[in-house]
Amino acid sequence: MSKVPSVSYMQIVKALQRAGWVVVRQKGSHIRMQKRESEKLLKITIPAHRSVKRSTLSHILKQAHIETERFLELL
Repeated sequence: MSKVPSVSYMQIVKALQRAGWVVVRQKGSHIRMQKRESEKLLKITIPAHRSVKRSTLSHILKQAHIETERFLELL
C-alpha cells in the first residue's frame, strides 16, 4: 500500500471530481462534496487548507471509498 501524499485541498477536490464527486457548497474553510453510489448518498468534508494533513486525507479517502493508489492516479 502506498503512502498518502501531502497535497493541497484544490488537488484533492479536482481528483475527487474526476472520480464523480460534486462540490455541494463551501462554508468558511470547509468544502462539502457528495456522490451518489447506488442507493447511498456519500458525503465528505474537505478542509480548505494549503496542505491537508496526511492523516486527514487518509480519512477523507476512507469515507470516499477510494484506495490510495486510485487517488494517486486521479491526481
